[in-house]
Amino acid sequence: MPTLPYRGRFAPSPTGPLHFGSLVTALASFLEARTHNGRWLVRIEDLDPLRESQTATTQILESLDAHQLHSDEPIRFQSNRHEYYEAAILRLQAQGNAYPCLCSRKQLKENSGHTESCQQRAPLPAGLPHAIRFALENETFRWQDELLGLQTLTIHAGADDPVIKRKEGFYAYQLAVVVDDIDQGISHVVRGSDLLDTTGQQQQIYRALNAPLPSWLHIPVILNEQGQKLSKQTHAPALDDSQPARNLIRALAALGQQPPPQLHNASVTTVLEWATLNWQPLLIPRHPHPEQPHPEQP
Repeated sequence: MPTLPYRGRFAPSPTGPLHFGSLVTALASFLEARTHNGRWLVRIEDLDPLRESQTATTQILESLDAHQLHSDEPIRFQSNRHEYYEAAILRLQAQGNAYPCLCSRKQLKENSGHTESCQQRAPLPAGLPHAIRFALENETFRWQDELLGLQTLTIHAGADDPVIKRKEGFYAYQLAVVVDDIDQGISHVVRGSDLLDTTGQQQQIYRALNAPLPSWLHIPVILNEQGQKLSKQTHAPALDDSQPARNLIRALAALGQQPPPQLHNASVTTVLEWATLNWQPLLIPRHPHPEQPHPEQP
């Protein structure tokens, strides 16, 4: 377990405004940091300019500000850190932990893995567009999730190798999230359970970069009426920043915290004070569940 001071983070991608599921994750990570007398950081994962916009970044930061979820350090933008991701890739390649790949998704599916040239880590002609993949090792991981308990995940070398730099030249989430968590000294990661399966791959990247592992706490995703995860892809509505206190109360209920009725007319400051004093992570549900309705006004 990490012995460093608690440092957590919330790291949204600016592909649209924050929705209720995003707020639940942000609030859980914020409260975990506050109740451990730790630091809470905000990082904007703006690595894909084809899907992102400055408008979304502005909306996200305004929503966090409206809900008084303020970063304890200057906000980090991944778009300013390309040189660090490139340095990590060069290091991984020099160590034999990453390789160029020409395989398309169709080829990977048809071959149940990578082509022979990829497996041999063959050099590619200069100027030929290609992805860079992290070379996983066959391994069965076991780790203790802070909420879900003992987790087991089997990694298959070749078939599961994640892209760390795309053919278009964009750096990928699997690399950037680890590089920045290491650089910012993140000791505890609170995130949605939809990312649980990435933990094994990320553990191997941490190990290849000779860095200590953080603790992970995976909270359940919030579902819409159709049983789908709330996301931009499922057209989750943006948060209504005009009623931040009510949004926070709904998020607390989704996290199993049972906010009392007298909070329904309280200020954002009062709601967050109650939440920090009464935060009980063991009450968080273990499974995905529907979005909570708005609380009734007394």
